Amino acid sequence: MRDVAVIGIGSTVFGKFPERTVEELGQEAALAAIKDANISPRDIQFAHCATLYGDTVIGQRVLSRVGISGIEVVNVENACAGGATSFRDVWWKVASGLYDIGIALGVESMTTSPIAGKLIPPAKDDIQGQLGFTMPGVAALMMRRHMHQYGSTPEQFAMVSVKNHKHGCLNPYSQFQKNLTIGEILNSRMISDPLTLLQCCANTDGAAAAVLCAADIAYRYTRKPITVAASVLKMGGYSYLWKDITYSDTTASIAREAYEIAGYGPEDMNLIELHDPFTPSEITHYEELGLCPRGEGGRLVEEGATELNGSIPVSVSGGLLSKGHPLSATGVAQIVEIVWQLRGEAGQRQVRDAKIGLAHVMGGQALGIEGGAGSIHILKK
Repeated sequence: MRDVAVIGIGSTVFGKFPERTVEELGQEAALAAIKDANISPRDIQFAHCATLYGDTVIGQRVLSRVGISGIEVVNVENACAGGATSFRDVWWKVASGLYDIGIALGVESMTTSPIAGKLIPPAKDDIQGQLGFTMPGVAALMMRRHMHQYGSTPEQFAMVSVKNHKHGCLNPYSQFQKNLTIGEILNSRMISDPLTLLQCCANTDGAAAAVLCAADIAYRYTRKPITVAASVLKMGGYSYLWKDITYSDTTASIAREAYEIAGYGPEDMNLIELHDPFTPSEITHYEELGLCPRGEGGRLVEEGATELNGSIPVSVSGGLLSKGHPLSATGVAQIVEIVWQLRGEAGQRQVRDAKIGLAHVMGGQALGIEGGAGSIHILKK
C-alpha cells in the first residue's frame, strides 16, 4: 500500500436550502475541491459519492455538471457514515495503486428529502421503533444512564452545546451562528427526557468533497499536501444496546486500530471532529476515543479541555450540533475541516500548531447491532 494525500477540499455552507437541488449542492463542493487541488476535472480518474436521500446515480448527476464523464463512479449509502465511507473507498483505491487521483463526495438535502416535514410511523415489525427507541430516545437513555452511573450533570451535557455553538459562530460554513447559554439549552423544548431541543442536531442541507492522490505525486499540484495516516471502517457489534449504553465498543475498537496504524495515540491529536448529533454522544465519545477515563467525559468538557484553546479541541467546526448534519456529507465535511486546520487556513477557529487531526463518525446507532458503520480517519501535516 502506498501513501495517499488530500490535495483539494471543498464545501458548501451548511443550512436549510429547499430552493437548491442536490445536484447544485454537490456541484458547488466538487468544483471547489477541484479548484483547490489545482487540477482539471479531466484529471479525476474515479469518484465515490455518498447520499441517503439524493435519489439514484447521484454521483453521475453531480459530476456531469462539473464536466466529468466516462469514469468509474460508485454511489454509497451508509447512513451518517456515508461520507466517511466514500472517502475511505477513494483512499483505498489510490493506496492500492489502482488509480492515482480520485474524488470523494458527500451530499444531502434533508429539506427536500422524502422525510422532510413528515412524521413517519415505525414499521409494524420494528419493535424498537414502536417502543420509541429512535435516535433521540437512545441518546436520552445514554444521557440518563451516564448521569446515574458516573455522576455527570445536565449542566455538563449542556456545556457541549454551548461549546459547539460558540465554535460555530467562528465558522462561516456553519448552519447556526448564535451563542447559547446553559440555561437556554436546558430550558429549551423537551424532546426525550432529559434531552432537550438545543442538545440535538438539526436537519441540514449541504455537500462536501475531497480530492485524493498518490502522495508521491502530490507536489505536482500543491505545496500543502495532507497525508492520510489511518483509515478504518467497521460494522458494530451487539454489545452497545445490551451491555453498556454509555460506551461504544465499536468506536473504542476502531480508535485503537486507527492509533496503531497511524503510530499515534490520543495524546498526540491536536484536534478532533467527532460524531455529536446529541450532547451525550460527544461526552461518551471522549471516553471511547481515549481522551479521558470512562465516566470522566463530563469533567473534561467542564474543565474547558475540549474548547478551541483547550488541551484537545473538539468539534471546532461547530460539530453536528452547530455546523449541521447533512447525513452523508458529514464524514467528508469533517475531513475538510481538519485539512483547513492542518494547513493553517481555519481563520478565527484556527487551532494553534495543528499537525495531526482525527475525524470520527457513526452511522445507524439505533439498530439492534451497535452502529451500522463506524469510521475514523487520522490525517497529518
